[in-house]
Amino acid sequence: QVQLVESGGGLVQVGGSLRLSCAASGSSYSINAMGWYRQAPGKARELVADITRGGSTNYADSVKGRFTISRDNAKNTVYLQMNSLKPEDTAVYYCRVITSDASNAWGQGTLVTVSS
Repeated sequence: QVQLVESGGGLVQVGGSLRLSCAASGSSYSINAMGWYRQAPGKARELVADITRGGSTNYADSVKGRFTISRDNAKNTVYLQMNSLKPEDTAVYYCRVITSDASNAWGQGTLVTVSS
């Protein structure tokens, strides 16, 4: 059973930056894909970005050029660097990982609030 611990959320002004981290532990399987999702009030959860074990990345159009996803395979940790934040980026951000046995796990979520 994979456990995920997220950190880095908080309150930031428009145009500011935040860096989210998510550390995975407890699995006897290797971690394949890692990703970040977000859910704003009254909206469905959506993919923000994900990254394969080999480093291939995928971004939502709304964050391209502003957010960067990266990972440290030795630490089983995924990061999301968020720059030029906008009010519409306000949401609870969730980490998700998929292990080599095809199971997946979600983090508890971390709140990002962008104030104008």
